[in-house]
Amino acid sequence: MSFWPLAATFAAINLAAFAAFGVDKARARRGAGRIRERTLLLLALIGGTPGAYLGRWRFRHKTRKVAFFLPLHAIALAQAVLLGWLLMRT
Repeated sequence: MSFWPLAATFAAINLAAFAAFGVDKARARRGAGRIRERTLLLLALIGGTPGAYLGRWRFRHKTRKVAFFLPLHAIALAQAVLLGWLLMRT
């Protein structure tokens, strides 16, 4: 896969993760139906970790819940290790 389609996909996933945190925070304030934590974590897992972290920070959302942020940190660590491994191979 060439660079630009991959970069566009990465940007779209991160934008979706960021937006999902904002939507979930707005719904939480209104007491409306929420986005499942599993969905937020899945967005991070498929490459939206930077967007998820930015959304957590910008919307001050899911910052205290250990049951959420530990899996998010684990996903980020696993992705960092994988990226490091891939870079070391080239």
